[in-house]
Amino acid sequence: MARFVHPLIKKIQERRSMMTPKARLMCEKILACPRKVVFMTIRELAEYCGVSDATVVRFTSQLEFKGYSDFQQALRDIVDTEMTLLERLDLTDLMIPGGKLFSRVIYHEMDNLKQLHESLDLAAADRVVDLMQNSPQIYVIGSRLSYTFAYYLGWSLSKVRPGIQIFKGSDNTTIDWLTIAPADTLVVLLATSRYPNDLLAIARAVRRQGKTLVSLSDSSGCPVNQFARESLIAPSRYIPFIGSPAAMACLASFLTEQLAARRGEDLKAHQAGLEKAYVENDLFFNLYVEKTDI
Repeated sequence: MARFVHPLIKKIQERRSMMTPKARLMCEKILACPRKVVFMTIRELAEYCGVSDATVVRFTSQLEFKGYSDFQQALRDIVDTEMTLLERLDLTDLMIPGGKLFSRVIYHEMDNLKQLHESLDLAAADRVVDLMQNSPQIYVIGSRLSYTFAYYLGWSLSKVRPGIQIFKGSDNTTIDWLTIAPADTLVVLLATSRYPNDLLAIARAVRRQGKTLVSLSDSSGCPVNQFARESLIAPSRYIPFIGSPAAMACLASFLTEQLAARRGEDLKAHQAGLEKAYVENDLFFNLYVEKTDI
């Protein structure tokens, strides 16, 4: 199987021979040390490469980016995928006062949500909801950090329709369950940087088995996306210290509500059954039922 190549690196490799000498010099410097370049402004990158600001702008245009910020985002994705925990710690100032740290966390997540709002492919989201509506079984899978979002999505979907199962990608018996699953099972795989290899193995298995895969990830450069029929991206503008939860959780909530809106009377019947079970098994605290302390 061919080695995965990040889309930005692939673009540079494909267009490099058609570029001017100055643009080729930019290619060499960027690929040699993307971590040094990722936070540079247009002017700083121009000075670093010994070219004009206009050359930098033309360079990003040749790579088919709408603007420099889109190029930076693609570069950020490469850096984020490769950074270790210690390197993230060095990059993050944790010693600022608590109030400023709180504000930084909140504003970073607000920026991520804004980017999700501006960039989400709504037509692709509709196609994903079509698959969720029409597939008799849905397997929702995540690993490490992304299992948090997989559990949230799977739990939410189970309140909207039957046939939902949640799996940990780190558990290799997941391959067993996929193998014996009906052929028309929909697999929804959630992946966040640094992209665990077990999710790649699962994505390959789904492809080999001929089942339908949907990927929800934080980057267009996520290696799982290449195996998916549909991919939705919840991007991050920043390289997170541990992870950025808001955008992925919001995407999961949006898909659940879109599906719920299509279920009509079936939704009411499904939820009525759940509520009946909750009451029969006394699952939730009830303010109006007297409890006797032991």
